[in-house]
Amino acid sequence: MQADTTQPVSGAAVTGSHAEDYPVSGNIAATAPGKLRVIKRNGTVVPFEESNISVAITKAFLAVEGGTAAASSRIHETVAKLTDQVANTFRRRMPSGGTLHIEDIQDQVELSLMRAGEHKIARDYVIYREEQARKRAARKALSPATQEAAGQITVVQPDGSRALLDLERLHTIVTEACANLSDVSASQILDEALRNLYDGVTAAELSTSLVITARTMIEKEPNYTYVAARLLCDNLRAEALGFLGIAHLATQADMTELYARALPAYIERGIELELLDPALRAYDMDRLGQALLPDRDLQFTYLGLQTLYDRYFIHSNDVRIELPQLFFMRVAMGLANQEDDRNARAIEFYELLSSFDYMSSTPTLFNAGTLRPQLSSCYLTTVPDDLYGIYGAIQDNAMLSKFAGGLGNDWTPVRALGAYIKGTNGKSQGVVPFLKVVNDTAVAVNQGGKRKGAVCAYLETWHMDIEEFVELRKNTGDDRRRTHDMNTANWVPDLFMKRVFDDGEWTLFSPNDVPDLHDLYGSAFEERYAFYEEKARCGELKVHKTVRAQNLWRKMLAMLFETGHPWMTFKDPCNLRSPQQHVGVVHSSNLCTEITLNTSADEIAVCNLGSINLPQHVDENGLNLDKLQKTVRTAVRMLDNVIDINYYSVPQAERSNFRHRPVGLGLMGFQDALYKQHIAYSSDQAVAFADRSMEAISYYAIDASSALAAERGSYSSYEGSLWSQGIFPIDSLDILIQQRGADYIQVDKSETLDWPGLRALVKTRGMRNSNIMAIAPTATIANITGVSQSIEPTYQNLYVKSNLSGEFTVVNPYLVNDLKDRGLWDGVMVNDLKYYDGSVQAIDRVPQDLKAIYATAFEVEPRWLVEAASRRQKWIDQAQSLNLYINNASGKKLDITYRMAWYSGLKTTYYLRSLAATGTEKSTISTGNLNKVSSGGQQPAGPAPVPAACSLDDPDCEACQ
Repeated sequence: MQADTTQPVSGAAVTGSHAEDYPVSGNIAATAPGKLRVIKRNGTVVPFEESNISVAITKAFLAVEGGTAAASSRIHETVAKLTDQVANTFRRRMPSGGTLHIEDIQDQVELSLMRAGEHKIARDYVIYREEQARKRAARKALSPATQEAAGQITVVQPDGSRALLDLERLHTIVTEACANLSDVSASQILDEALRNLYDGVTAAELSTSLVITARTMIEKEPNYTYVAARLLCDNLRAEALGFLGIAHLATQADMTELYARALPAYIERGIELELLDPALRAYDMDRLGQALLPDRDLQFTYLGLQTLYDRYFIHSNDVRIELPQLFFMRVAMGLANQEDDRNARAIEFYELLSSFDYMSSTPTLFNAGTLRPQLSSCYLTTVPDDLYGIYGAIQDNAMLSKFAGGLGNDWTPVRALGAYIKGTNGKSQGVVPFLKVVNDTAVAVNQGGKRKGAVCAYLETWHMDIEEFVELRKNTGDDRRRTHDMNTANWVPDLFMKRVFDDGEWTLFSPNDVPDLHDLYGSAFEERYAFYEEKARCGELKVHKTVRAQNLWRKMLAMLFETGHPWMTFKDPCNLRSPQQHVGVVHSSNLCTEITLNTSADEIAVCNLGSINLPQHVDENGLNLDKLQKTVRTAVRMLDNVIDINYYSVPQAERSNFRHRPVGLGLMGFQDALYKQHIAYSSDQAVAFADRSMEAISYYAIDASSALAAERGSYSSYEGSLWSQGIFPIDSLDILIQQRGADYIQVDKSETLDWPGLRALVKTRGMRNSNIMAIAPTATIANITGVSQSIEPTYQNLYVKSNLSGEFTVVNPYLVNDLKDRGLWDGVMVNDLKYYDGSVQAIDRVPQDLKAIYATAFEVEPRWLVEAASRRQKWIDQAQSLNLYINNASGKKLDITYRMAWYSGLKTTYYLRSLAATGTEKSTISTGNLNKVSSGGQQPAGPAPVPAACSLDDPDCEACQ
């Protein structure tokens, strides 16, 4: 029933002081005293009056059939007949009189309508009764004071008009938001939110009040993060559906119908606004619309949904036209656009994304299905040693950054400070002045207006400019020779590390004097390096410098400790274990140190990323291998599709990507997967799980790529690769051991799966992709899916995370649930966690086993991080973004940790995170303020503060996410 004037008798339609409680019989005159009487819902008793039954049934008919003359005659006759039937039913039951409840009368009206064949009237009558029941529940759920206050509030609508506060609708959406969640209270949210409202509040402020109220409760009960997300989703529905002209103020229950209607409208409007690719029209919208799963809107945390809203959903004039399931379907359609059965594949991809079992990287989520689908995450370039090439590389940086790519630049070929320039008969200014330009370019050209540009410069340790290079991030010195906004990384050859271990000397060169060192690694590099050292000793090389290796190493560590840069990455394991060493050299990693692909003047390496949500594949029996295999197979197909669909802003990138077809399948939520199994990060069990889980991912990813090769053909440079020789990542460890020497490496080589069988398959089918695996930081997509980032240990068990979307209280739900199970979760525990900066170690009430499981990042010894990473690295054909956390950092601790990283066969490391003094603003919900356990205190120690690691809470570094 659509209009109030045509609905069955309600509070507004019946006279009397209690009319709202008596929609059938009303407040009637006593026509039959001593006979039938009616008990109202408020407990009062009134005489039975059949005329009110007649009125109620009449209004039900009018609501459905209207008031035409033809309808009027039929309605009058039918209503009279039905009224008699209802009244006579009760008179037969109670011939001597008695009392009956109002609900009994309404039940009988429904039954009479059904028996008379008036099914549509009966249906609307049932719906109306349910609406009235919800309204009564809404009123009863609130305190009397709140009900009274709510009755005085008018809400300013978007068009400027005013309307009374719709308390019933508020109750509906808050009740929906709390559905199937334990330890949350809809009435508490409503009472708290309404207490802070005022007459003339805007509709937007009203919605925000509900969301903020739920947010403030997260620190005491983690499930409120889902409540806040669902309340936010109500705002999104109003915004997106209103823009699409489909519905206004729809509830979650309405989306079962509305999502299917919204999809074609959204696609058409997006194409009209030139935001979406017209090719999306070719899909079967009815089939795809029916495949949308509205209930998956309910799995978001507040941080996840707010992140999508702020940075991912397509918008026009700052109005979002996407909803969560439309967003996932748009991405899926974009990735399936060139499939033979695009509809089936789009549904397959959508189900994987929307389930959170796997998530594509940020550029893919941004741009899939749009007019310019730049879907790749990372670009690696080598900068040549000439002015035209240098500025061409900087222009390439700008073009790649414009369309949301993260950059890694190899600067080793550029001649050093003081080197001779034949063309001008002058001396070079070295690498550093050019890096200043690169830094400013990254700031000037942001990533599609969605986030800042991000670039990392790599320099090999023998370069003459290395000592100045490591100081680029210092806050002191000549600012013209500082780069405060870009990242830097050391590209360290094994020979240097051997000299450090053996306390030997190290010689620095200008690359124009030793041009072949750039492309050499392993024993070939060592032989040639020794040759150039001898030439330098004989005076044949003018530009060189000899230093003690340990002194340079200490300076590298000191700058890493002080500024967080340059990161430590290792040249030889990246090359010796590369499947593609037959066609090129890995000269650097990428922005986040997980990509290890060949680069040259003719090829810019490109990598397309996505991550498996590991805890989604852990059940009561541990790792669910069947589900994991299914996820990996679809994920690899999606990643391979990116290569063909991708927009390439520079030709060298397109040439490289089509020739080698590399992808980077990674994982996230490793810490959550440990929690689900009650395994402590600092344990042999965690190391074993890191080993076995990565082995399974590697096995299934190689198999999936090989199966794609059987379907689509191998990548063009396959012949001669390690794959073609039957040498898998686990086998390439032998190459590294042989070249480095067994005294300088210790790695585990155990395996559990049928690797010989897989080698035989690859020998027959080939490989679709030159590289398949890489573990990215996943900061943003982990936020979206509500799990821990990448392979990171938990930062803190309770803290406030800050990023471009605002501040978000983060509580470890696994800890809370375990404490609840033991009767230990209460307000005192919340305050204790705040006081101890999210750590449980000093809280006496927490049992020792939980203290071990819920140790935070700085409470996990670095050796466990390195050991788990070493076990993963043996299975990965690329690398992993590995942050290292060191409590009470010292030169000795850093020295041991980074030597151990190299000795354990790691290819790269990422940020160093060391614990300095923390600052905590202690507050509670009772003060009306959000908890403010500061994350800002967790910074690398030293005189110059460093931005937080990309994988934690730095919003500027998300290109690999």
